[in-house]
Amino acid sequence: MQLYNYFRSSASFRVRIALALKGIDFDYRSVHLAKNEQFNESYAAVSASRLVPLLKDEDAVVTQSMAIIEYLDETHPEPPLLPGDALCRAYVRAIAQDIACEIHPLNNLRVLRYLVKDLGVSEDDKTRWYRHWVESGLAIVEQRLAHEGRAGRFCFGDTPTMADCVLVPQVFNARRFDCRLDHVPTVMKIHDHCMALDAFNKTQPSACPDAE
Repeated sequence: MQLYNYFRSSASFRVRIALALKGIDFDYRSVHLAKNEQFNESYAAVSASRLVPLLKDEDAVVTQSMAIIEYLDETHPEPPLLPGDALCRAYVRAIAQDIACEIHPLNNLRVLRYLVKDLGVSEDDKTRWYRHWVESGLAIVEQRLAHEGRAGRFCFGDTPTMADCVLVPQVFNARRFDCRLDHVPTVMKIHDHCMALDAFNKTQPSACPDAE
């Protein structure tokens, strides 16, 4: 397998965690978003959207981190990243989507660049924008984790799932932008349990070959 990704991309981090949890070896292909390498014609030939992550599995090409994780779960079912029960799967997907669909799209690199370069938003206001959506979004995740009674050491019980693959990278980005996190103690406890595992710790941005 080949994973085209960027060390700071939280969506890429999600997939690296999933690959590590399943013990799948892959070829790390760096696409440096800050240097606009996603716009190189060589990458355009692989990715129509010019986004990361992108997974190549022989002749198959899979894009979008959530789709990649589910693809991995279906093609390499052990250990599972989604529960066996339909309602429990819906819960895990919902936690993951609370982050991947409600927080991340408002704060990824191309949105922040558009705010500053095209709309003339100041750097201070850009940071306020970022912190607002992360802090308010994680507060919703906190409420679900703390009150729905399904969380344990991880988002769902005591085994990592797709929800944990998505939660940890968001916390990393929150810390990078100095977001407030004292209002989400359950989120942070789960993050700490995750980071005690090699699958999370050894795939973090600072451990990547293209880290700066």
